[in-house]
Amino acid sequence: MKFIDEATISVEAGNGGHGCLSFRREKYIPEGGPDGGDGGHGGDIYFEVDTRINTLAEFRFKRKHKAQNGACGAGRQKTGKSGEDTIIAVPPGTLIYDVDSGELLGDLTDIDKPLLIARGGRGGLGNIHFKSSVNQAPRKITKGKPGEARHLRLELQVLAQVGLLGLPNAGKSTLVGQASSAKPKVADYPFTTLVPQLGVVRVSDTQSFVMADIPGLIKGAHEGHGLGIQFLRHLSRTGLLLHVVDAAPIDGSLPEVSAQSIKHEISCYKEAELLAKPQWLVINKIDLLDDTEAEEIKNKICDAISHEGPVYFVSAATGDGVNVLVQDIMQYLEREQELASIAERNHGQSSEE
Repeated sequence: MKFIDEATISVEAGNGGHGCLSFRREKYIPEGGPDGGDGGHGGDIYFEVDTRINTLAEFRFKRKHKAQNGACGAGRQKTGKSGEDTIIAVPPGTLIYDVDSGELLGDLTDIDKPLLIARGGRGGLGNIHFKSSVNQAPRKITKGKPGEARHLRLELQVLAQVGLLGLPNAGKSTLVGQASSAKPKVADYPFTTLVPQLGVVRVSDTQSFVMADIPGLIKGAHEGHGLGIQFLRHLSRTGLLLHVVDAAPIDGSLPEVSAQSIKHEISCYKEAELLAKPQWLVINKIDLLDDTEAEEIKNKICDAISHEGPVYFVSAATGDGVNVLVQDIMQYLEREQELASIAERNHGQSSEE
């Protein structure tokens, strides 16, 4: 299935049913009075996470979603049946925006929390509500209220703790495949990866993390060249970025120039957001270099992009150095999670005081 990470749809909650105009008519009860019931409420529109879905492709074919209307009231004070709610399933990591206002309505990551997007209209009142001492036979009712309608933009941001950055053919897909159970397409031509690839990296029986291979960028991507920057949004949720650089490019280009190109494209996209994230440098194809060449390339890359973080040498093809990288990533993520938990507890205690 083609990967779709953005869609525009319209939703409309159900309308409320109208109140009923009715009078009690039974033998031996000549003046039964009003007995019109209320209309039922319209159905609501909810969004919920479904982990079995990983794209927004379904919304290419179904762009309008309508909840059921409430039924009208009936005589004998019968309330109309309320309309059934409509629940729309989306993949985890879906952002929902109101197209008209631009407001972010929801960020769906929790499978246990459906999000109410459009509320159904309330049912109208039957004429029984308008009886009074001066009006014993009211002929007044109220109509049901219309349900809320919204024009929505859905945007999918894949949920991964670690994201890979790099030019096409830097070895990102091979690295994901080597570190995880994922089977991304690998070949020696540009843009092998056309959609984000996720791999679950299992470090032990109780330790794992998700790694995302984002389609390769090229120079001028922020201007729409190549695949553009349409997939960089998927890096906004990652806690750690791995900048993968090919140490021996087949086109003869310089690794440090490739690294500069990627950093420039990121800064043109959302400098404050992505460049602020922790970045580790991963120099790939180390099996083709000796120690002296590897150290020289590392120094040139670090100088070119002013990199001061950790540096790892790996061979995604043979697996050399991958296990060390994976172990260090797991330790980093666990340490960050522990620090976040401590900060949350401290915040809770300060709020109570």
